[in-house]
Amino acid sequence: MARGVKKGKQNTISVLPEKKYPYLIPENWRWVSIDTINRYTSDTLDPSKEPQSIFELYSVPSSAYDYPEIVTGEEIGSTKQLVEKDDVLLCKINPRINRVWKVSQHTDGTLLASSEWIIIRNHQISSDYLMFCFRSPYFREYMLSNVSGVGGSLMRAQPKHVKNYPIPIPPYSEQLRIVDRIESLFAKLDEAKEMAQAVVDSFEGRKAAILHKVFTGESTEQWRNANGISLSSWKEMTLQSVCSTKITDGTHKTPTYCDADEGFPFVSAKDVTTGVICWDNIKYIIPELHEELYDRLAPQVDDVLLAKNGTTGVAAIVDTDKVFDLYVTLAVLRPDKSIIMPRYLLNVINSPVCKRQFDDHLTGIGVPNLHLRDIKQVEIPLPTLEEQSEIVLILDKLIIREKQAKEAAEQALAQIDTMKKSILARAFRSELGTNNPTDESAEELLKEIL
Repeated sequence: MARGVKKGKQNTISVLPEKKYPYLIPENWRWVSIDTINRYTSDTLDPSKEPQSIFELYSVPSSAYDYPEIVTGEEIGSTKQLVEKDDVLLCKINPRINRVWKVSQHTDGTLLASSEWIIIRNHQISSDYLMFCFRSPYFREYMLSNVSGVGGSLMRAQPKHVKNYPIPIPPYSEQLRIVDRIESLFAKLDEAKEMAQAVVDSFEGRKAAILHKVFTGESTEQWRNANGISLSSWKEMTLQSVCSTKITDGTHKTPTYCDADEGFPFVSAKDVTTGVICWDNIKYIIPELHEELYDRLAPQVDDVLLAKNGTTGVAAIVDTDKVFDLYVTLAVLRPDKSIIMPRYLLNVINSPVCKRQFDDHLTGIGVPNLHLRDIKQVEIPLPTLEEQSEIVLILDKLIIREKQAKEAAEQALAQIDTMKKSILARAFRSELGTNNPTDESAEELLKEIL
């Protein structure tokens, strides 16, 4: 329990009746409704009447960048709300998205806000305190408690209800301490978030660097020296020349789909975008079409499936004996195991070695496409089977390590967002250790406001 909080019944002098308290707060805090402290009076302006004037427009889209649109009156299409510096904006649209913004002053232009904002103004209460309070979990629950619309962007919080939502008001000095503590904790979390995001963002670059070293022979130089093998043992071969059968693609026929329990899995390029076959959203085709397709092309374990449409150049290996069929967006490469390991073929196709060549042969407007004739002629470095085995071991170790680092960073990012919610939840319950019970009661502040 927060320091200074009574057990049981709280102080009886309060703006809100006790039955409307969301939770207990310290004795020198008070619960009030937003309407009680809001001093904003509706005032609008038609910018088109001042076409050459500069305005700061606080629109919902610009809130994502924490910077208003700096525009002229002729660029604004409708009447807007007049706002002042330090007003707090609470978004009505889809309150599932936690959009709360404090008005700043970046130019000498008039400050405007679009009609999607509910405006709260009180210069005797810290605007930063109100902003953080409106972002806290308890208040977001209120924002979702009375809405109109069916959902998503059509959902609206209703101002007639929002004005009655309760907010805890501590003494002004405590408001400043809470804001300072939140900002301090958030700054540390933002620093950690920046480092974690850097790990996630650099994953593809690190992976490409690993693949480059591997397929230029740099990573296995010591292995070759230890085994008396020269780099000259490597050959340049085309993809077709390392396959035991002709490289082909899936059916060009328009598939007829059916329920999963009645048909056969039908894999397309969209199912290999992550470098593995993803079975989660697989479609199924009717048995008659399966029988026709399977006679022509039956995928086998260790076949490599290459996306030739859409996410071109991404490959996955067949690691199951599951019976399935393929769409035209996938090419099938069946490795000749006497000269190439299936996993070596998979890795080299997914490396910059092949990507550069694939990109040089892309065709199509809007949706990129690779032709089979170009895929067949792509050249790859081919060491001995023994060195291929060493390369696969190296890649398994290094890529797994990098993936683990990325996954850990992604988990940290998710935890940071959760921690911020927890900090906000605790802050407005006086659980961050900032409250001084000897501060003058917030009731005195409210008397001045009221």
